[in-house]
Amino acid sequence: MGSWRDTRIGGGVMMAWALATVPLTVVGILLAVPFLGRRRAFFTVGPFFARGMEWFCGIPFTLEGWDRLPEGIRGGRQPVIFMSNHESQMDPPVLVAALPVPAVYIAKKEVKYMPFVGWAAWAAGVIFIDRGDRDRAIRSIHDAAMQIRGGKSVVIFPEGTRSRDGQMLPFKKGGFALALEAGVPIIPLATMGGFQVLPRGSLFFRPGQYRVRVGTPVLPSEFPDRDLLLQEVRQSIETLMLEARETGV
Repeated sequence: MGSWRDTRIGGGVMMAWALATVPLTVVGILLAVPFLGRRRAFFTVGPFFARGMEWFCGIPFTLEGWDRLPEGIRGGRQPVIFMSNHESQMDPPVLVAALPVPAVYIAKKEVKYMPFVGWAAWAAGVIFIDRGDRDRAIRSIHDAAMQIRGGKSVVIFPEGTRSRDGQMLPFKKGGFALALEAGVPIIPLATMGGFQVLPRGSLFFRPGQYRVRVGTPVLPSEFPDRDLLLQEVRQSIETLMLEARETGV
């Protein structure tokens, strides 16, 4: 006999629960800001959303391969650029909870104006990219590179938006220009499970498992050509996704 979560009504209940939990989480973050500061408040309170989804909606998540990274990266002393495929709106909160080190997100500017989510993005220090204004986009990349060189790691979804069918979309080049300017390792990530849990356009959650697989660092200095660097990272993520599918996701 299946779980209540497997029914259409259950999917609607899970969506309603998530929609109610988002503002509660954001309010918790904002209340913590005066005591912890913006970033610390976000990375202390923010993971509770994904943990709540794990508990109530039956959406567990695991992180695989982190222990194979160099100790400086695992300890947060070496800033990096995490690059992941993008299947679902659940990907960012899952990564916030799954990654052991805090990382600034780079997102399209429209996220800034989303109810509650925009406030959480402010607390997290999200760097917004105006893709409709080339000059502003370039300035945002320079700003991000300065923050990375100052010790902050960042997360980028190089597809720029969510996939409609679970297959990776073409990568945009801005993240790779940033990597070459910042000169820090890129950590490929395969974030798997989002297309089953909450595909683009769906109004209903489905129970499922998230797996975040961590790849081998890619050094931009070894790929001075932006297109070659893009191809290397894409191939790394594709390999991680294939490995995940072969082992049961």
